[in-house]
Amino acid sequence: MFKLKNYMEEIVAHKIDQLLKIMNFCNCEKCRLDIMAIALNDLPSKYVVTEKGELFTKLKELESQFEVDVETAIVKAALFVSKNPKH
Repeated sequence: MFKLKNYMEEIVAHKIDQLLKIMNFCNCEKCRLDIMAIALNDLPSKYVVTEKGELFTKLKELESQFEVDVETAIVKAALFVSKNPKH
């Protein structure tokens, strides 16, 4: 069975936990989801359907500029949410 997913969601979800601990920002569910939503809106989507597509995306993830882009989007989103919390 095939399933369509935005692999970027998985990447951001993994990175956000690491960064929020380092940055000492609120880690409540509402703030975390707000940060994820803002960061994902700032990043290109990476939709995959097949296992091969997912493997290709994982290889792309290893590029340093890709990692910097993801971390930058999360930090910008976290700064915005910390100034405008909705919890």
